[in-house]
Amino acid sequence: MIRHVVFFSVPAARDLDEVEAGLRLLETNPHADRLTIRRNLKRDSWSQEVDFVVYGEFADEAALAAYKAHPIYEESIRRVRPLRDLRIAADFEA
Repeated sequence: MIRHVVFFSVPAARDLDEVEAGLRLLETNPHADRLTIRRNLKRDSWSQEVDFVVYGEFADEAALAAYKAHPIYEESIRRVRPLRDLRIAADFEA
């Protein structure tokens, strides 16, 4: 299993809802075994810049690659990229 975690920051508070809607598109991508989008609770001082967390689980690297190649992923990027600032992603085997 591959776990996929991505952190996003959004510099303009007015864009938070639009970014969330764009990220939630990812939850409909059929290649993820599990995919969750949540707003960061910002309880630690180090996480104050992070507005959203994307957490996904994939059967293997091929499933993750298929997820990233899907049109839903491309549409999410199209909507979110112009509004976000920080994006940090990590993939690891579980």
